[in-house]
Amino acid sequence: MCPYREDEKHFESRVCRRLWAAAAGAVLLLAGVYGAFVRTAAGQRWENAVLRGRREDETLAAARAANRVLDHITLSSLGAAVAVLVLLGLARRRYVLTVVGAGTVGFSVLIAEVLKRYVLERPDLVAAPERLLGNSFPSGHTTIAMSVLFGLVLVVPYRWRGVAVGVCSLWATFIGAFTVAAGWHRPSDTIGADLLVLAVACALTALLARSGRVRPVVDRPRPLRALFVIAPLCGVALAGLGCGALLLVDSSFRLPPGDPAVPRLAYAGGHALAAGASAAATLALLALLHRVDLDRPRPSGRGPGPLS
Repeated sequence: MCPYREDEKHFESRVCRRLWAAAAGAVLLLAGVYGAFVRTAAGQRWENAVLRGRREDETLAAARAANRVLDHITLSSLGAAVAVLVLLGLARRRYVLTVVGAGTVGFSVLIAEVLKRYVLERPDLVAAPERLLGNSFPSGHTTIAMSVLFGLVLVVPYRWRGVAVGVCSLWATFIGAFTVAAGWHRPSDTIGADLLVLAVACALTALLARSGRVRPVVDRPRPLRALFVIAPLCGVALAGLGCGALLLVDSSFRLPPGDPAVPRLAYAGGHALAAGASAAATLALLALLHRVDLDRPRPSGRGPGPLS
């Protein structure tokens, strides 16, 4: 076996291992989020305060704007998005990659619906009003938005990956925050959806790597991508998760439960966490696929490979 093949095989194995590890980590985090926010009284009280804070918003301008955005996420728009992914993959003649990209959307949405309707219950631990007892973990709307984004990341050519993320990432990232603003979902619902889609995308891409359809590439510095894509996502992730965690602590532990500021702080914290988690999940996928080209044809000869 030539040295290039040995190096190539090692690269495929390394990519496969880290993607499986990331998928397993995302599943464990999803279980932790569900356990902390849905299966504990403290978690339920905080998320109920988030929903109360939304109802106490004086103008509800954010809710009206969020409803307008979310109303566009329908079965028709989902079908159109999947059709675009399929057409992109077929145009590139990457048929297996097309299945992986479309499968990321299909499996994510299917698993989210099964988990929400049949597996992950929401017990009433705090004697909440009946309108707050419906199970919504994980968020279907967030699952759709993030899976379409991740499917696009997988299907487009490597050199266009940054452009695709730049065009769609902020829209997909803020869908979770919109669902909180509209009162459709709790923050944990959106975080769970982000982790679910990340796990599905990593698992399917790991299978792609195991089949030998990934290649290393030398990626030259791209300052525009770093400035207009990576930096905004890092800002949203750090600010959202950091501020959201601080507001969660303030509204849950530092203020007495009857303080009128609690719902307002919880609502702001829920917004921040939802946006930050989506941005962090997007950055995680980009980091896992850094310098990894998907479904690149194998070199025909024994000459030097892509890293030469």
